[in-house]
Amino acid sequence: MTRRNRSGSIGFIVDDLNPMLRGWFNYFKHAYRTEYREIDGFIRRRLRAILLRHNKRKGLGITLDAHCQWTNAYFAELGLFTMHEARVLACRPR
Repeated sequence: MTRRNRSGSIGFIVDDLNPMLRGWFNYFKHAYRTEYREIDGFIRRRLRAILLRHNKRKGLGITLDAHCQWTNAYFAELGLFTMHEARVLACRPR
């Protein structure tokens, strides 16, 4: 799903990833709500690894520099679906 050697623009990858994340959320929304932050973090770490590879930056892991360069707000601007925010919105009284 998020192989680090995946090709294509990050916008295309996010667009491809969002339907899968929405499907997982809809399937598991009543069972595993405590895991959403961890899953969101994992997805963002994998996307940062893809961005590092696209920029030809070598390294063994995600550094603080990569986190500062591609913040959570950056991924929100790209339209990345986050399970934690979806859960908060789903639990909000109408």
